[in-house]
Amino acid sequence: MSEPIESHKLPSDAVWERSPGWFRRALEVPMGHGEVTVDGTNVRFLTWGEPNRPGLVFVHGGGANAYWWAHIAAQFADEFRVIAVDMSGHGDSGHRDLYSLVQWTDEVMAAAKAGEIDGPPVVIGHSMGGFVAIVTAALHSPELAGVVVCDSPVTEPDPEVSGYHIGDAFGRARVYESLDVVAGRFRTVPQQEHYLDFVMDHVARNSAKHVDGGWAWKFDRNIFGQFAGSVRGVALPYLADVTCRLALLRSENGLVTKDIGDSMFEKLGRVTPVIELPEAGHHAMLDEPLILLTAIRSLIADWQHSDPHHRPDVA
Repeated sequence: MSEPIESHKLPSDAVWERSPGWFRRALEVPMGHGEVTVDGTNVRFLTWGEPNRPGLVFVHGGGANAYWWAHIAAQFADEFRVIAVDMSGHGDSGHRDLYSLVQWTDEVMAAAKAGEIDGPPVVIGHSMGGFVAIVTAALHSPELAGVVVCDSPVTEPDPEVSGYHIGDAFGRARVYESLDVVAGRFRTVPQQEHYLDFVMDHVARNSAKHVDGGWAWKFDRNIFGQFAGSVRGVALPYLADVTCRLALLRSENGLVTKDIGDSMFEKLGRVTPVIELPEAGHHAMLDEPLILLTAIRSLIADWQHSDPHHRPDVA
């Protein structure tokens, strides 16, 4: 069962007043909600733009939710039907006993269909959502216009990295007395040096839900124990099966090192652009959103007016 949809929470008044105009305009773009049932679990998503247009589907990272993308996704509403999905176990979607990348892939495709997108969408995924986007590309390439992967380091399983994510990185479960308090406790995994406070405040306030006794984070902590072999390694075998367009955005101060980017480039048939986002940390939408926005816009504009290169092992 999924929880009732929490209403959209804007940043606090003080943060809102000092936030830049582009950010306020993005959050003022009309936003809708949708949901679809996938294997017995309700999957919720946010929508912008008119139905029956070409579409973009934004997929969040582990422990995150659709609102992490809101200030970027809304800026495509004039041209596209835009969806930001809450994968099961996250945001306002239902929880499951077991989670998998393939299951989340089914949810992405179901949300794209339920969201009234015209034609094959472009899927944009960050971190763990980038792994989901890669699997979506591998299993559904003919049904996609392309995939953009944002700082998702696909490598062989790494026990040290796995232990970091599965341990106490997200902290213990707690209930906080107020939304202001829970927003003040918001942290990312991994942490990075720089954030924009107005983006952080907005994301934090939409990452918590009202529960008995106060406020708690929305995500299901049982997710992370199910990827003991490292979600990085789980996604690795799928790279060879991607035949649609794919681009990798690598944050300068993120998790995709140059070596990892080079390795992914090779496994994707040497036809995938690998683009560095200068100054960005792993969570580029939280510290360099305009750079991330420009990169996505540039890729989509190019894909609308160019022919793709095909990997040599695909006829």
